[in-house]
Amino acid sequence: MKKKALWGLVAVVCCSACGAPSLRYKHEVNNLVTQGKFDQAAGLVESKARKMYGKRDGLLYALDRGTLLHDAQQPAQSDALFAVAQQKITDSYTKSISASGARLLINDLTTPYYASYYEIALTFFYRAINFLQLNDISAAAVEARKAVFFLDHLRGSTQKGYNDDPFVQYVSSIIFESSGDLSDARIARENALNAYRKRGWATPFFDVPSNAQEYGEVIVFHYVGQVPLKKSQTIQVAWNDIWAFASTPVENEGPVSPELQNALYAGLTGSAITVAYPVLEPQSYLVESSTVDISGLRIPLQKMSDIAELAKQDLEMKLPGIWFRLATRAVLKRIAAVQARHAVQSSSDSPYNDSLGQLAELFISILGAATERADTRQWFTLPAQVYMTRVFVTPGKQNIRLLLQAKNGSIIGEHTFANVEVPAGGRVFLHHRSGL
Repeated sequence: MKKKALWGLVAVVCCSACGAPSLRYKHEVNNLVTQGKFDQAAGLVESKARKMYGKRDGLLYALDRGTLLHDAQQPAQSDALFAVAQQKITDSYTKSISASGARLLINDLTTPYYASYYEIALTFFYRAINFLQLNDISAAAVEARKAVFFLDHLRGSTQKGYNDDPFVQYVSSIIFESSGDLSDARIARENALNAYRKRGWATPFFDVPSNAQEYGEVIVFHYVGQVPLKKSQTIQVAWNDIWAFASTPVENEGPVSPELQNALYAGLTGSAITVAYPVLEPQSYLVESSTVDISGLRIPLQKMSDIAELAKQDLEMKLPGIWFRLATRAVLKRIAAVQARHAVQSSSDSPYNDSLGQLAELFISILGAATERADTRQWFTLPAQVYMTRVFVTPGKQNIRLLLQAKNGSIIGEHTFANVEVPAGGRVFLHHRSGL
């Protein structure tokens, strides 16, 4: 191998040192969420913007901080960040084809973060609820329309795994009803119910009175818990296992190059190599359900979305590709180490060349192992589950209590929406995040 190619591989090794938001940082933010200090959590994200995100992960910064500002009941500030996030998603996916090939040579962390499909769908939900809180039903309807268009596209594609979102479809149907688009509301509602059945989630049912127009409707969203956090798992893998991973083509990752196959078949020295890959760390929380209390009338909320399960399924779908790229990089780093030794040994007739060559190989090997890191980036400020209820009440000002319940049904906390003006024949949308 020519020296130019050798130093190219060395540069690849060095590039792999790029990082991601640390597990410690995620726990610091989540601790503030647990205490209900959403403003402080958003401030912490802002203060760590350069260190934990940087220019490459501006999308993640917008998603993480935008969610916390939404939880802090700051819809305008939250929406400004989600608008940025959606634009970055659009920009990033126009470049994803060229970037995906580069990840075979460079650590996944050197490429921008690409939002998963379920995350993209949730950006439409968050923006729609922000607009509803700002009493802008037209803008909320625009987000609902963007959501169903995106999900319709997924359903019509060959996309495996996540290809629809019953919760986002259901909320979109309600927004269409509120904006007078009854035909779109009916289609979105049918899509939602079909998606609930296909996913195996419980189909929600809300009792709507025949004279609903005489009442005011209160829709309450309760965000529960925190999604599992991605962390790095480091293990040693035998070279023959690395060969199995790196020599097997993976969908969307491209073919295995002849050069890589030759290197694998050559039987590279070393019995094992250290590799790192992402795993999920479940987050514990006490609240398991909730009930709305309005003037003594108690109505339980229903689980509408299990975001924690979506995150788990998303990682499971991506693991084959992650292992393929990981194994390929491991082989290339090993090649770089061996070629470094050969380059030094053949550089002159000095009797010290063998020793210097071995040192060069050792240096590149250590550097490769030290800089191999799992891609643990994620939209980590999302809740684990979303609950919802629809309550029809007498128009006028209402105090609405959200009773937080443990797994055994006992009340362990509450949140009061005070003096909520409920219009006759209209709707009010409320949301609360509990971190307990």
